[in-house]
Order: sequence, then C-alpha cells, then structure tokens
Amino acid sequence: MSFFIENWVLIAVAFAAGAMLVWPAVSAGGRAGTLSTVQAVQRMNRDKAVVIDVSEAKEFAAGHVIGAKNVPLDELEAKLPTVVKNKATPLIMVCATGARANRAVAIARKLGYADAQSLTGGMGAWRGASLPVEKA
Repeated sequence: MSFFIENWVLIAVAFAAGAMLVWPAVSAGGRAGTLSTVQAVQRMNRDKAVVIDVSEAKEFAAGHVIGAKNVPLDELEAKLPTVVKNKATPLIMVCATGARANRAVAIARKLGYADAQSLTGGMGAWRGASLPVEKA
C-alpha cells in the first residue's frame, strides 16, 4: 500500500498515458460508417464502391479520387438518386477533411443507401497515404 501512496504521481501519469493511447480507437468507434484509406481502396476494388466527392466544384477540380463523382453536399439530396440509381451500391463519401462526408453519409442513408460510408480524414488522408489524385 505504501508503494501506491509514495508513487501516486507516476501511477496517475501511467493512467493518463494509457487513456491517451486508447482515445483514438474509442473516438473512431463512435463514428460508425467510416473507412480508412486502405479500407476505401479495398471497397473500390472488391465491391465496386462508387466514390462521391461532396466538395464544392472548385475543391473537386483541384484534386479528387480517381473516378469520383462530384455532388456538392448542398445538392446531394436532390442529385444522388440520379447519379447512383441502385441503392444497394456501396458508396464512399469524400470531402477535404471528412466532416462534410460524415453529413453526406447521413443524407444518403436517409435516402435509402444503406451501404454508405465516409473516408476518415478525407482527401487529406488520401493524399497523406500517397494514393493517386486526379484533377478536373
């Protein structure tokens, strides 16, 4: 017992360090429907997932995932059913950082696209993984 009393600072630091190591996994688990870059490439290759870039046209023109279709977030609800007619098609939503893509997943699911997911980290993560980018 005296060990714990004498070394309470070290024990607190150890718990804090452990919490910081576990936090990314816990916080990512709260965002259901997100994909890493590796998982996204696998979905594109194996499942023929369609990449929907919800960035504005100017951002899309500056660089996007090869083969991605540009449907800005504010137009998604109206245009997604015409761009992807089959609601069973897997969708990967992408934007610059991933924030708009997460909102796009919610919209797509509301429209009946059950297999919609977002790319964690967006185009920043895609470029960071040195994956190919296409310019319009």
